[in-house]
Amino acid sequence: MFDNVWLIPLFPLIGFLINGLFGKKIKNEAVIGGIGTLMIFLSFLVSCGILMQMIGLPPEQRVFEKVLFPWIHSGNFKADMAFLVDPLSVIMIMVVTGVGSLIHLYSIGYMHGEEGFYRFFAYLNLFCMSMLLLVLGSNMLVMFIGWEGVGLCSYLLIGYYFHKKSAGDAAKKAFVMNRVGDFGFLIGLFTLYWWFGSNHNIWTVNFVEIKAASHLLPYSGVVTFATLCFFVGATGKSAQIPLFTWLPDAMEGPTPVSALIHAATMVTAGVYMIGRMSFVFVKSPETMMVIAVVGAATAIFAATIGTAQNDIKRVLAYSTVSQLGFMFLAMGVGAFSAGIFHLMTHAFFKACLFLGSGSVIHSMHHALHKIHAHDDAQDMRNMGGLRKAMPITFLTFLVSTIAISGIPGFSGFFSKDEILWMAFANPYHGNLNIVLWAIGAIAACFTAFYMFRLVFMTFFGECRINPKAKGYLHESPLVITIPLMVLGTLAAVGGYLGMPKILGMLPNYFEHWLDPVFELANEYGSTYAHHGAHPSHAIEWGLMGLSVVIALVGIAIAFTMYVKNTELPGKFVATFPTLHRVVYNKWYVDELYDYIFVNPCKAFGQFLWKGFDVLVIDGVVNGVANVVMGFSGIFRYLQSGLIYNYAFSMVLGVVVMLGYFIFK
Repeated sequence: MFDNVWLIPLFPLIGFLINGLFGKKIKNEAVIGGIGTLMIFLSFLVSCGILMQMIGLPPEQRVFEKVLFPWIHSGNFKADMAFLVDPLSVIMIMVVTGVGSLIHLYSIGYMHGEEGFYRFFAYLNLFCMSMLLLVLGSNMLVMFIGWEGVGLCSYLLIGYYFHKKSAGDAAKKAFVMNRVGDFGFLIGLFTLYWWFGSNHNIWTVNFVEIKAASHLLPYSGVVTFATLCFFVGATGKSAQIPLFTWLPDAMEGPTPVSALIHAATMVTAGVYMIGRMSFVFVKSPETMMVIAVVGAATAIFAATIGTAQNDIKRVLAYSTVSQLGFMFLAMGVGAFSAGIFHLMTHAFFKACLFLGSGSVIHSMHHALHKIHAHDDAQDMRNMGGLRKAMPITFLTFLVSTIAISGIPGFSGFFSKDEILWMAFANPYHGNLNIVLWAIGAIAACFTAFYMFRLVFMTFFGECRINPKAKGYLHESPLVITIPLMVLGTLAAVGGYLGMPKILGMLPNYFEHWLDPVFELANEYGSTYAHHGAHPSHAIEWGLMGLSVVIALVGIAIAFTMYVKNTELPGKFVATFPTLHRVVYNKWYVDELYDYIFVNPCKAFGQFLWKGFDVLVIDGVVNGVANVVMGFSGIFRYLQSGLIYNYAFSMVLGVVVMLGYFIFK
C-alpha cells in the first residue's frame, strides 16, 4: 500500500547525482534548477499520494514499515534499511517536500548568475534527501544517517561562499557544535540499546519494537540518563541553550539556505526526534522538566536578542531560535501534538519570512549595484518605505509577521496559543506551570515587538537607501514571488487544521491525526502527573484573550517607536546604553564560549604543536637525521673520488697490517 515510500528520498538523491556530476557541463541554469526543483516536487507528489491513502484508513492501520534491504544482522541484533510510515512521518515529509519544493523554485531566481549554481542545487537536493531519510527511518541507525547527512549539508551550504572567511568560520562552527550534540545522541542510543539487551534480551534500535517494549522501562534512573543524552543531541540540531550560537551565524549562507535550514529541515530534527521517542521521554519526569525549562529559557533569551539586531536575516535567525524554544516547551509539558503543530505552522510563516527577506535583499542589492554603492543591503537602517516598490513581498511578509505574532485567525495563533495553554494547564510540573506560561507569554510579546519592528523599519516610513538607488528598487520576478504567495497563504490559513477544542468551530484535525502516535506517551505520562483540578474554560478563554493582548502590546510598542515617534529608539539607547550594548552583542555568549572553550582549545592545540609535535616528535626525527648527517660528514671523506687517495689508503693499510704482524 505504501510500498512506493522509497521514492521520496530517491528523487532528490537522483537530482543531487545529476547536478553534482554533470551540472558543470550542463551550464544552463534553467535546466539545472529545473532538475533540482522537479526532483523534490516529485517527492512531494508521492508524499501527497501516501497522505491520501492514509486518510482513508482507520487509525490502527496507519503504521507501515517498508524494509528496503537487510543491513546489519549480527546474532540477536537486526537493523534493516527500512522506512516507517505513520501519521507523524507523513506530516514531516509533507513539510519537507512541500516547503522544500517552493524553496528550490525560489532559488532558481535568487541564485541567478552564481558561479556555483549547479553546486548549490546539488547541495539543496542532498539536504532534502538527508532530512527525508531522518524522518522516515524506522530505526535509530537510519535516523542517524539522515541526522549526520543534514549536518554535513549544513556545513556545505552555510559555507557555500567558501572564499569568505566569515562563511567558512560559520560553517565550521555549525559542524563542530552539532558534533557535540551528536555525541549525546549516540550515548543515548547506546544506553537504551544496552539496557533493553542486558535486562530483557531485546537487542533492538527499531522504533516500533522499542515502543512495544517501552512498558518495561523504569521511571527515571537509566531512562533519565538516556533521554538527557538524546536531548543534548536535540539541542545541537535544534539550536537550544547552550548549543544555539551556530544558528545565527548560519546567515552567512545564501538566503534560500536560511529558509531551508530554519523552516523545513535541520532545526526541526530535534523536535521530531523527541516526538518520535515521546514514549521513552515521558518515562523521565526529570528530563521532561529540563526540556520545558530549557525551551522556555531559549524562547525568551533569543527573543531579547532579536529586539536589538539590525541585519534583517539575523533578526529572523534569533526568531527561529526563539520559536524552537516554544516547540521544546510544548514537548516538555507533554503537549507533543501542539509542538509538532507549531513545527508545521512555523515552517510556513518562517520560510515565507526568510524568502521575503531574500526578496528585499535581492532588490536592495540590485539597486545599490546599479549606482556602484557599497552600503549593506541587509541592514534595515538602509531600508524603509519598500512596501510601495515591492507590494507582493510586503503583503506576504506582513501576513507571515501577523501569523508569528499570534494574532487570531492566522496560523501562529492556533499553534502558539495551544502551547501557552498547555504550559499553564498541563498536569506534569505542578507550581512551575505558571512560571513556564509567564515566560512563554513574555517571549510572545517580544516576538510581536521585534517582528513588527522589522516590518516597520523595512517597509514603512521614508526610504533610507541612497537617493540615487531609489529608482532601481523593484518587485522580484514571479519565480521568487510565487513561492511567497503560496507560503503566505499557508501562513494565513494553515492553523485551521488544529483549532483548539474550546473554539469548537472545527474539530482539531491535527490532534486527532497524531493521537495514535502519542497515545502511549500520554498514557505513560499520566502515571506521574499531578492530577489536580483541570482549569476551567473561563480560565482558558481568559488566558487566550490575555495572550492576544500581550501580542498587541508588543505591536503597539513597535508602532510607537518605529512609525509614530522614530526618535524614541535613539533616546532609549542613550538612556540605557549598557543594556543595549549587551543585548546587541547577544549577551556576549559567543565571547564567553570563546573564553571558556575555544581559546583554551586553541592554546592546547598550540602547546601540542609547538610543545610536543615540534619539540618531541620533530625533535626525535630531526635528531636522528642530525646524527646520521654528523657521521656521514666524517665518513664522506673516505669517498673522495680521487684515485691517488684510494691508492694511498691501500698502501697505508698494508703498512699498518705488516707493522701489526711484525711487532705482534
